[in-house]
Amino acid sequence: MFVLEFRAGSTLGCMVFDSVHFDFQPYAGIDMDRYVRRTRCSWDVGWRSLLVQRFDHAPVVEDLELPGTADLHLVLAEAGHAEMETRTGGRWSRHTWSPGRLELSVPGRPALRRYRADGPMRSVQVHIPWGTVERTAAQLGGHAVDYESMAASVAAGDPLIDEIMRALGTADEVGDLYAESAAAFLAVRLLTHHRGRSDPRVPVRDDTRVRAVIALMRDRLAEPLTLADLAGEVYLSVYHLVRVFKAATGETPHRYLTRLRIEEAQRLLRNSDLPIAEIAPRCGFASPGALSAAFLRETGMRPSAYRNS
Repeated sequence: MFVLEFRAGSTLGCMVFDSVHFDFQPYAGIDMDRYVRRTRCSWDVGWRSLLVQRFDHAPVVEDLELPGTADLHLVLAEAGHAEMETRTGGRWSRHTWSPGRLELSVPGRPALRRYRADGPMRSVQVHIPWGTVERTAAQLGGHAVDYESMAASVAAGDPLIDEIMRALGTADEVGDLYAESAAAFLAVRLLTHHRGRSDPRVPVRDDTRVRAVIALMRDRLAEPLTLADLAGEVYLSVYHLVRVFKAATGETPHRYLTRLRIEEAQRLLRNSDLPIAEIAPRCGFASPGALSAAFLRETGMRPSAYRNS
């Protein structure tokens, strides 16, 4: 977790991308050893167009001040479960850290964070140079980028970015060509799939709210969520939320949330040895029987059969 500043015209360390330079330094004034242990850094194999790092995180953190970064910073949780509380702009928000959770930090926005985990936490983190993002945006039409909407969209999930970050976290290709290509691809992906463009049937403001509701669903899969909870989070009536949500996604909020919970159950069944009795509450089901019934309706098989297959 470092601050990266990318400035055109700097004489400090020329990157492969033309006219994109960097000044790399740790978070000023913060003892990062208290919060993370870095286990991998792409700079060690000569990458300069993209910074990829893996971290083990402290299980308990109080009031960690994160200064705003100039680059585009992606975080993919790989292990651990925790309730994260983050304050930006004077307002506290909450989300659940769990494996597969994807987060994008809005550039230039400082934050205060605290959490308490129930076990070891790991992440892979990718920093895309600001110059790379800006030049890619210009090549795609030059429209201003709404990073707030982009962050909400990314939090709703992107399996392709997920897979790319996992691959980057273990890649050992020496030299910068691999990093340069990955940085360009990630910038294009973010700017074409997560820049906040909406279905023409849905007003832009409502589409942003739908993305925020989906992000909230993913963050709080393990919690009981009502339509009133979701609507209140984005200051809509229940009726308005259902209408705009279905127009944007083709599904009701209840149906969408159920599908997210089943997808999370599938992931845990595939990638962990957790018993179904533990998977059920992590995915928002009151009992293993409730999970089994919903899983059968959604996939046509029981969780145990899915795991065995």
